[in-house]
Amino acid sequence: MTKLFKFTAIAEGISYLVLFANMLIVKPSNLELYKTLLFPIGMAHGLLFIGYVILALAIRTAQNWSFKDLFVVQVASLLPFATFYVEKKYVRNA
Repeated sequence: MTKLFKFTAIAEGISYLVLFANMLIVKPSNLELYKTLLFPIGMAHGLLFIGYVILALAIRTAQNWSFKDLFVVQVASLLPFATFYVEKKYVRNA
């Protein structure tokens, strides 16, 4: 389960950055391409976000996270690049 969480954390972080790139780079230059890409990128990011949150709750006891650690892991899902930090610092023995 820890390997799955590590993969999901990295994939969620990448999808978040791709979503931002679509919004900041593609939207100003090509509105049609932006609209075409928005749904599949957004859907993938949404599913990965939900998976990240659920898997974090599921592996909480296996990783011996305190409430504070779990809070940091959950808040990291809302910040760009933070899931990469969580994957490095909080996830052990994968």
